[in-house]
Amino acid sequence: MTAPVALSSLRTSQGRSAVAAHALTRPVTFLLVVYAVSRVLALLAMVVSALWFQTPAGVGHLHPTVGDILGSWDSVWYKRVATTGYPIPLPADPDTGQLTYSAWAFYPAFPMMVRVLMLTGLPFEPAAVLLNLVLGAGAVILVWRCFHFALHASPQPARERLALVAAALWCLYPATGIMLMPYTEALACVLVAASLLLLMQRRYALVALVALALGFTRAAAPAIACAVLAQLALRWRDDRAAGLRPLYGQRLSAALMILATAVSSVAWPVVVGVASGLPMAFFKVQAAWGQKPQSGPFVLWLSWAWDSHGLAGVLVLLALVATYVALILGRHGRWLAMELRVWALAYPLYLLAVVRPITSMWRFLLLDFPIAALVASVAMRTSTGASVVGHWRRRVGVVALVLVGGMVWFTCTLLTFVPWAATPP
Repeated sequence: MTAPVALSSLRTSQGRSAVAAHALTRPVTFLLVVYAVSRVLALLAMVVSALWFQTPAGVGHLHPTVGDILGSWDSVWYKRVATTGYPIPLPADPDTGQLTYSAWAFYPAFPMMVRVLMLTGLPFEPAAVLLNLVLGAGAVILVWRCFHFALHASPQPARERLALVAAALWCLYPATGIMLMPYTEALACVLVAASLLLLMQRRYALVALVALALGFTRAAAPAIACAVLAQLALRWRDDRAAGLRPLYGQRLSAALMILATAVSSVAWPVVVGVASGLPMAFFKVQAAWGQKPQSGPFVLWLSWAWDSHGLAGVLVLLALVATYVALILGRHGRWLAMELRVWALAYPLYLLAVVRPITSMWRFLLLDFPIAALVASVAMRTSTGASVVGHWRRRVGVVALVLVGGMVWFTCTLLTFVPWAATPP
């Protein structure tokens, strides 16, 4: 290597080290910059989607715009809730008398927050997008704080750097563009990450409050309950091993937390039942949308795999689930706190148990943010607890490019509305 080339290489290395050091000393600033860049990329993907992939038949005019993408799909229903509320009596099919599609299938916390913001004079779409931009920024910081938390996690010398990279990669998750739209994902991410972080910090009363709010945002409380029970069981064991009275001084708040997560799991269905006078109204409306968990847990996914590709399809599905579980429980997941690993197992399995095979699973898994931690761990090769591999930047860069490509694919394929071939995001 010649002297000029060696000097250039040294300067490049020093420059990268300086950037990394700056990011580690100002992690919040770094993550907010990455988040802002990811929002720009998501918006550009929507521009591409509107100009070249959205058919005019899906929007009702000849020149689709980004506004058409932002206001499509479930955004329409959230707008109805924010502007006109929920319909009483519940809409029913005039021929069969069965409950049909209605806004009652959609949880109220997000549209009600948008309604408050609309009091400033903003229309629904700008108010919802602005709210989600702010909520998304908060979600990124909370996700990073969760990754950074080390209690009941395997020792990891590069934890700070790894947590930062994982949170940054989460910003580029292919379905992250949905956090720009009037959807509940951004708010749900804030509440899920906040509840897990507070749980790890043993602030049980605050977990109870956040869990109740989550119950009116998304159906994720059962998976949170799994993390709650696992944390309390582990703490009970640790307290007894240390010769302490288990949960001393926090038994009441722990009981309140358990009660709150249980209430959160059924809060909105109960409200719908009381408001409509039909105890099972929420589930009947969900059935109209195609959600029929009474078929049995996991049955719909196994049937879908069998119908699509026979035994090979079932084996591929089981292999994917087994691989994911092995990653969470194995060396690439051990650097995460136990509560995050329980959530990362319980939430996807809960989805597979109760949600039918649908392309919306891509955005549902946005809440399973520990996936980003697994990707970062594999890319940086830190699973053994040793320092990161020397060329980790190139490896992470390749992963980031793949994720950006996935973002463009998701936006152009699933966010566009084609009336004769609808695949909902």
